[in-house]
Amino acid sequence: MKIIICGAGQVGWQIARHLSGERNDVTVIDNNAELIRRATDALDVQGVTGFASHPDVLDSAGARDADLIIAATHSDEVNMVTCQVAHSIFQVPRKIARLRSSAYLDAIYSDLYTTSHLPIDVVISPEREVAKAALQRLSAPSTFDVETFLGGKVQLLGIVLEDDCPALNTPLRQLSDLFSTLRAIVVGVRRQSRLFAPEPGDQLFARDQIYVFAHRDDVGRTLEIFGKPPLKQERIAIIGAGNVGLAVAQALEARPDRIRAKLIERDRARAEYAADRLERTIVLNGDGLSAELLEEAAVPSADAVLAVTDDDKTNILASVRAKQAGAKLAITLINDPTLVPLMDALDIDAYINPRATTVSTILRHVRHGRVRDIYSIGDAEAEVIEAQALSTSPISGRAIRDIEFPEGVLIGAVQKGDRVVKPMPDTRIEEGDIVLIFALTKDVPEVERLLQVSIDFF
Repeated sequence: MKIIICGAGQVGWQIARHLSGERNDVTVIDNNAELIRRATDALDVQGVTGFASHPDVLDSAGARDADLIIAATHSDEVNMVTCQVAHSIFQVPRKIARLRSSAYLDAIYSDLYTTSHLPIDVVISPEREVAKAALQRLSAPSTFDVETFLGGKVQLLGIVLEDDCPALNTPLRQLSDLFSTLRAIVVGVRRQSRLFAPEPGDQLFARDQIYVFAHRDDVGRTLEIFGKPPLKQERIAIIGAGNVGLAVAQALEARPDRIRAKLIERDRARAEYAADRLERTIVLNGDGLSAELLEEAAVPSADAVLAVTDDDKTNILASVRAKQAGAKLAITLINDPTLVPLMDALDIDAYINPRATTVSTILRHVRHGRVRDIYSIGDAEAEVIEAQALSTSPISGRAIRDIEFPEGVLIGAVQKGDRVVKPMPDTRIEEGDIVLIFALTKDVPEVERLLQVSIDFF
């Protein structure tokens, strides 16, 4: 498939990295020649330097025979015009645009994105995706990563194992025997910066970061087995009243359980804007790094502090100060992936990577047919793929033990009809079953071959 990606920043580069590795013909456009050089040097892509919204630039990138265009520049307006030009002049059949401004995302203006107006097939809002990710983190506060699959029936939990974890030094096979009724399976382990799919005889050690698929009804028990008892969330402090912070506060107000939330915002006008749109949340105007303001916001007694300003360093420092003040949990928004290794050393409990959430969302709309969901793990180290087994698929009608998956691939759950089952070696994958697969990035093409899922669009 021929794909044009507009914008060679963090999101555009990662999308190009994923799609170029899947035998697609990928061209990247950016007006920054250095970013184009970096992309063409590191990836199997073509590069065009120029403004993505200019017809001559799109023509040079091959828009006349492109199947898909992904507009992910830093400008909403450029992304919108790019999709319009791609449609009106080049008849590109599929167009995805990343839009940041909440003014473009209001539901009452949804008719704007139609063929007769602005022909954008899929609108991706990074801020909304990050807000959803933040709420996911708050729903499982003792994890560093969490995502839901199979219509909410299964959760992916990222857990850091501490010295007091009851499951340490025990082979995974033995854990399965000890907790035979537990619908949970460890599919990934990160040890000393290396992520791998574990074997049944592998043991877990302190400071391992593990990824576990757990049935929603068994999440609490799973967390306890791995040394993470469930935590109540009643008092939450949010630092930053931008689109993300405001969206989280509004979502918390809409929950049936009454949560006492306080929102800190440095900019007075933005603080007043947020206060006008919130009913029960207390909005404080001031510096989120101020010890006095954190005290006023009751951060020392908070169950969780969420730092979601536009500045990574502010988020990190605010999280550190909140933990030192006594907050039970600190979750921080990190745009720069090189800062992620600092999280553990600084005692920050969890982080949100906007790039990973946006990349996952875009991939979700790029995959065709029976691939229902995609989630990118870490720095594009692995993917979780939710897919339906086809009658012609090599996995259909076979027991899991007989399927020749690569070493970096594990099945984490299988849905048969409305029932979710824990995958066992003798579990047979039938036509129509939905499988949840953990795959290291290098093994994703082989997984797609086994699923017989074409990357082509309808």
